[in-house]
Amino acid sequence: MRVPTSFAFGLMCLLAVAVQAQQSMVHIGYVYPAGAQQGTEFEAVVAGQFLTGVEGVYVSGGGVEAVITELVQPISGRELNQFRVEIGELMAKRAVARNDFKALEQFKSFKNAKSLESGNKDDGDSEIEALKNKYAGATWTREDERRLMEIRKKMTTAVRRPANPAISELAVVRFRVASDAEPGRRELRIASPLGLSNPLTFCVGRLPEVSEAVSKEITQQKSAIAKTSIAPKNRKGEPEMTLSLPAVINGQIMPGEVDRYRFAASKGQRLVIAAAARQLIPYLPDGVPGWFQATLALYDARGKELAYDDDFRFNPDPVLAYRIPADGEYSIEIKDAIYRGREDFVYRITLGELPLITSVFPLGGPAAAQTTVSLIGWNLPAGRTTIRTGTSPGIQDVAVASHDSTSNLVPFAVDTLPESLEQEPNDGQSSAEKITPPVIVNGRIDSPEDVDVFCFEARAGSEIVAEVNARRLNSPVDSLLKLTDASGNALAANDDHEDQGAGLTTHHADSYLHATIPADGIYYLRLSDAQHKGGPEYGYRLRISPPRPDFELRIVPSSISIRFARTVPITAYALRKDGFSGDIRLTLKDAPEGCTLSGGRIPCGEDRVQFTLTVPSHADKEVFNLSLEGHAIVEGREISRPAVPTEDMMQAFEYRHLVPVRQLVVAALGRAPSGPGARILSDTPVKIPVGGTATVRLLAPATRYRGKVKLELNEPPQGIVLQDVSASAAGTEVVFRSDATSVKPGMKGNLILTASLAGAGSGKTRAPASRGRTPALTLPAIEFDVVDSVK
Repeated sequence: MRVPTSFAFGLMCLLAVAVQAQQSMVHIGYVYPAGAQQGTEFEAVVAGQFLTGVEGVYVSGGGVEAVITELVQPISGRELNQFRVEIGELMAKRAVARNDFKALEQFKSFKNAKSLESGNKDDGDSEIEALKNKYAGATWTREDERRLMEIRKKMTTAVRRPANPAISELAVVRFRVASDAEPGRRELRIASPLGLSNPLTFCVGRLPEVSEAVSKEITQQKSAIAKTSIAPKNRKGEPEMTLSLPAVINGQIMPGEVDRYRFAASKGQRLVIAAAARQLIPYLPDGVPGWFQATLALYDARGKELAYDDDFRFNPDPVLAYRIPADGEYSIEIKDAIYRGREDFVYRITLGELPLITSVFPLGGPAAAQTTVSLIGWNLPAGRTTIRTGTSPGIQDVAVASHDSTSNLVPFAVDTLPESLEQEPNDGQSSAEKITPPVIVNGRIDSPEDVDVFCFEARAGSEIVAEVNARRLNSPVDSLLKLTDASGNALAANDDHEDQGAGLTTHHADSYLHATIPADGIYYLRLSDAQHKGGPEYGYRLRISPPRPDFELRIVPSSISIRFARTVPITAYALRKDGFSGDIRLTLKDAPEGCTLSGGRIPCGEDRVQFTLTVPSHADKEVFNLSLEGHAIVEGREISRPAVPTEDMMQAFEYRHLVPVRQLVVAALGRAPSGPGARILSDTPVKIPVGGTATVRLLAPATRYRGKVKLELNEPPQGIVLQDVSASAAGTEVVFRSDATSVKPGMKGNLILTASLAGAGSGKTRAPASRGRTPALTLPAIEFDVVDSVK
């Protein structure tokens, strides 16, 4: 819809600058090495796309400094042509300076390139005569020779068609990690004039680290990720690297490659060898199964395989735990399970006599309390361990220290319901364990055929929820739930229940059922393992309670870039629990002054909404963290829940996952025009009658300008269209119309207008007619309600 001239100029100020940002947002695919030891300085490569002008690296947590020292990018056809022309000129100068006119004839091979560059139509002989005159009396210098060699090297080594454009540009980064930097996982982002990138995992550790050499070369186009016929080989035929334990190894796997490392070990050592691959890059969109499927193998000095693992239970990253049988040399081998490989097949291997928790029981405990747990694993402290829980329900990470080292992190659930321990025997209806809901039962599937049965009394018409939390707490249990009455009649059953909040889970093995009790009486709940497995590590938490309406929030993306304009769209996902369907209101928490949300309402029954964030004008570039909360009225009381930032990732060409990250980061890049931005003057929510129209008044800085600005609805709700845009005394009026056949009273949501400049670009850079506008700039979201009529 064309915008009146009075409104257009305010948007033109932004759009004119945004023409410079027509490329896609900067994206990074891997960082190698993906971590370092405290107190070290090293060089790494961050690979991605649209890295032109990268100017900063941001690592969360403090204690890590990073400086970009070089940018390596594929060569364009224009650049290649320019190099050919320059080489021809240099060769001609050298020939004339040395009176080697036969060599000057070689310049003809560059004639076409020069003609393309300059438009000169003269033949080669005329060019040669012109060069003789041009360089008459010239001398050939050392600098000329250096430049000639430099260009030749660039032409022979530069990549024209990279193997994977998504990781075809390299930023070489110098890292310095402080000696007191907090160990653990961080998030690394890179910034350019185009915005802030997605985050990657970057680890800081205490152990010494070794790394294969960092490559600054871009891979040529070839089938890199597909299964290859290349025979398994050690990297570049190099001998195995020798290590001193304990250590962390950093490496990359290329197609068909096998990396091996040698170390000395003593009899009786209880070695833990753990690979991090999928932990570093959760999903690869263009490969099956959708991640680097690493395998680990341990060999003795004679090459005999002693241990092998291609995953750890249901976790794709393998872990080996092995007691060394004799003094001697051993080697560890890592590869992809089907010999794929590429630069983003990055790994970190931690090996040594280190603590490893394989399971904890119980899997959780009450909030704001101490829970005594049993740990199973390797190199752990003797006896039981006490865990102090936080005050908020949810999942917290716990670890233990042993032998001056810290174990891996394991999840531990925290709740406010009463808790109990499962009591055996409870394998059938006659021996069922009596419980009184609400309660969380902490139990185990002790053997492959174990079935845990619980009974409780319930009244007709009441509702009961049974939920298993096991796989989400790193337990191997694949639960199966069945609810029956006293006669054995099934009321409800469930095997797998998808939890969209578990973004790293690809097999949702935890069960959930919600049933209405038909009559007063005793009811039985049976819990078993669907794969008929069991053992001491097969723990679970079973919640049996009336519905507990609640919600979680996820925010996409986790990196928000404010470029030139001040308003950006953000998507919120509501993960509703136990039948909760009410409105959720989003608010900023501890935000910088001037930051505002528009349309921060997730309407009743909706699971997704797009709203907007507006940031005030910044004179300088600024990066800051942002927190959001969701508020709702549940059973007469207000509850608030944090909004978890996530990345929307694709797995194996098809599946999408909301992968949680630690921080929501905003980069305000570029200076916005002075003065107030676009504003919504009408009261909101705007009432749109079924089959009718509603008018909204907008205001933006105005002056006379004959531009062509177009307003459009971004992701318009079904049945609502932008009908008209016109000038008014107060600014601009936009008219929205609803379709009586596809909307109903009670429908709610947001209307987000985007402004674009029609006809941007010219000549070779002009976009096709269907896309001949600048990137859209976003106006603050407008909340709307569909009603029967407007009084």
